[in-house]
Amino acid sequence: MAEGRPWYDQDVFWETVGPLLFSRRRLEQTPGEVDQIVALLGVGPGARVLDLCCGGGRHSLELARRGFLVTGVDRTRAYLDRAVERARAEGLTVEFVEADMREFCRPESFDGAINFFTSFGYFEDPADDRRVVDNVFRSLKPGGVFLLEMMGKEVLARIFRERDWYEQEGMIVLEERKVTRNWGWMENRWILLKDGQRTDLTVSHRPYSAVELTSLLAGSGFEVTAVHGDVAGSPYDHQARRLVVLARRP
Repeated sequence: MAEGRPWYDQDVFWETVGPLLFSRRRLEQTPGEVDQIVALLGVGPGARVLDLCCGGGRHSLELARRGFLVTGVDRTRAYLDRAVERARAEGLTVEFVEADMREFCRPESFDGAINFFTSFGYFEDPADDRRVVDNVFRSLKPGGVFLLEMMGKEVLARIFRERDWYEQEGMIVLEERKVTRNWGWMENRWILLKDGQRTDLTVSHRPYSAVELTSLLAGSGFEVTAVHGDVAGSPYDHQARRLVVLARRP
């Protein structure tokens, strides 16, 4: 990977892990996830929705199929190009924008916003996370709702394994994980094996607990309305599988 640039700002990283992030199984789960997203946001067809860090656009496209006016934002051009191709093939109207999540802001434009699949907490400086939340707050209309979905720190602590491996999409993936900074940072090493080729990647991010994430949102002016253990709305307790926070702009 390119020297001197963080992992999240390297095209080669995202293009390499694309088959893992957008597997057939995950694509098949998308309609059900969007059912739950729409229910949590409390919006209907015709509403304007921001899909921040939209990747290949699986949620953006499904929302558009249901009559929502969608803007998908991502920093990876290759992902957006594929999303545009799919939208054209289906005759869907979706706005896809290439932008850094720290920079994208469109004041009072959206009825709802989503940030899905642990697409938050990548930046070394916590002030950058604050910038993202501030931008979403300003981009929502009054009454607009922000849905953040990630692997919460409490869940990570419960299921943590230092080393693991699995096979997916014809690729063997070995993962090594390290907790640092008093549970303030995660360092991950991925080794991908496919067709006799080996690729080594590093991934680091800031895990958030429910208390930390709700405090961050409240500090930007949001009213936190709910915390769940998945998008189905289960409690965020010792059995939670994910961390889902809903926050409303007053």
